[in-house]
Amino acid sequence: MTDQYAVVGNPIAHSLSPQIHRAFAAQIGEDIRYDKLLAEKDGFADFARLFFASGGRGLNITVPFKLDAYGFADALTERARAAGAVNTLKKRDDGSLLGDNTDGAGLVADLRDNLGWSIGGRKVLLLGAGGAARGALLPLLDEKPQLLHVANRTFAKAEQLVAEFSARGPMSAGGLELFPGDFDLIINASSASLGGELPPLPDSVVGPGCCAYDMVYGAEPTAFMAWASARGAEVADGLGMLVGQAAESFYLWRGVRPEVAPVLAGLRARLGEE
Repeated sequence: MTDQYAVVGNPIAHSLSPQIHRAFAAQIGEDIRYDKLLAEKDGFADFARLFFASGGRGLNITVPFKLDAYGFADALTERARAAGAVNTLKKRDDGSLLGDNTDGAGLVADLRDNLGWSIGGRKVLLLGAGGAARGALLPLLDEKPQLLHVANRTFAKAEQLVAEFSARGPMSAGGLELFPGDFDLIINASSASLGGELPPLPDSVVGPGCCAYDMVYGAEPTAFMAWASARGAEVADGLGMLVGQAAESFYLWRGVRPEVAPVLAGLRARLGEE
């Protein structure tokens, strides 16, 4: 019998998740069905109950339901608790639902394995203090950076994140005006790129030898990527993170880890054709 999986969101038409998971299943020879489904903005719990009662085995969750899924899960992984949000639900053999957050793991896998960018022993700047930044913190700290500096327009939000996570590694917090020296890796987890904008950063924060990563992806470089590249940095967008977090979900559900590279290459080629 074909196992049922899906991604749920509102909106959902843009989601690439079905293409990714179907490619993973074909690669490994797994018998699954994976759909993208729309839920009412105040109807996640009813949607999820029906999906799992109807035989669903796993669910990916995107905007705006990650907090709803966090509260809906019967149990949470450590990284889901740290993120305060769930993007993956798995129905276990006893019928209970395990909530996980694979976003940060997908980011680290893209940085380390696809791009070959080191995190351990490096100075890392994380821009933003919202949900995307929070989801990335624990996996990034597990890589043992020399320093993880969180910078945000509202300093208090960055300071709060550092207070919560600083026991896991060396961290500092600040606004977007002053930075503690140079950085080896800059990760844009702010929402600026979604509106085609650039965070108000001083030119001195980036330069040759630095790597700059934007969690947003598209056919063209983001404003942040263009700014960093013009100043000599090596740049990348978040498409590999998208495929990486999907691979983590697939592994959680099926116990098999798919190869990311060919799926990522296929998606990149399609984006270039659009």
